[in-house]
Amino acid sequence: MTVCVILAAGRSQRMAVQKLTLRIGEATLLERAFEAAGEFPVVAVVARELVSLVRPGAGLTIVVNDQPDRGMTHSLSLAEAAIADCGVALAVLLADTPLVDAALVRRIIAARGEADVAYPVREGVGGHPVVFGPRARAALRQIKEGDTLRTLRDDPRWRRVEVAIEDEAPFLDVDTLEDLARAETLVAGPVEPLQQKASS
Repeated sequence: MTVCVILAAGRSQRMAVQKLTLRIGEATLLERAFEAAGEFPVVAVVARELVSLVRPGAGLTIVVNDQPDRGMTHSLSLAEAAIADCGVALAVLLADTPLVDAALVRRIIAARGEADVAYPVREGVGGHPVVFGPRARAALRQIKEGDTLRTLRDDPRWRRVEVAIEDEAPFLDVDTLEDLARAETLVAGPVEPLQQKASS
């Protein structure tokens, strides 16, 4: 079993607004993250100001992070603590990677098999989402605050599956208005639909 963990507690310090409320196409970044989780159970770690924007639903657990300055690994540890079953894998979705879609998430989850970690790769660069199997997930309790997902992902103990992806979806995160404009351009096309490309 896999649970999608949506990390949506950042402060958007490099932008003048809460970036997850900005729209790309017909949906906000936050809404796109929930769409990407598809049919999987979801644990969403969100900033308090975003709680009212999350639609309640079956299979959804909301965890509020009131200390976003403690970093992404703190948010991930909050999510891990909210999932009682230690045998569950975690597919970590960053809410500011708006081109990641449900087909890509399913593809990376399926690719993991019995490995400890799976993630997209292009020209040696890792992208998102990252899926952590139960053994790698257990190591979350030892990771230091301030470390990145890469620290856990690249631990030499793990059996890793790298999934070659050629399009932008796993690698574009929105930190600036320029990033937002780039994502809008890619969504508007004309390009091959991301869902089809992720399934190929």
